[in-house]
Amino acid sequence: MPGQNEKIGILNRLRRIEGQVRGVAQMLEQDRYCIDILHQIQAVKAALGKVEDQVLANHAASCVNEAIASGDPLAQREQFAELVDLFGKVKR
Repeated sequence: MPGQNEKIGILNRLRRIEGQVRGVAQMLEQDRYCIDILHQIQAVKAALGKVEDQVLANHAASCVNEAIASGDPLAQREQFAELVDLFGKVKR
């Protein structure tokens, strides 16, 4: 789990992304130029990617690190399997 400061930062980013998505919806309602809408969609995807990177880094720094430090092979395998599964879904 992320620390309180990281959590606040992630939530703030998500709120900004939420605003961006609402902006894209307004652009569609206003029949704005398709390329402008696509640029905004790309910006939303990039922002979500940054949030994803931050959550993944926090997971590695906390959950995965704890499993490694525990010396428990089962916990280590579970954490590794979760990451493999996650990256497998990203490839699809």
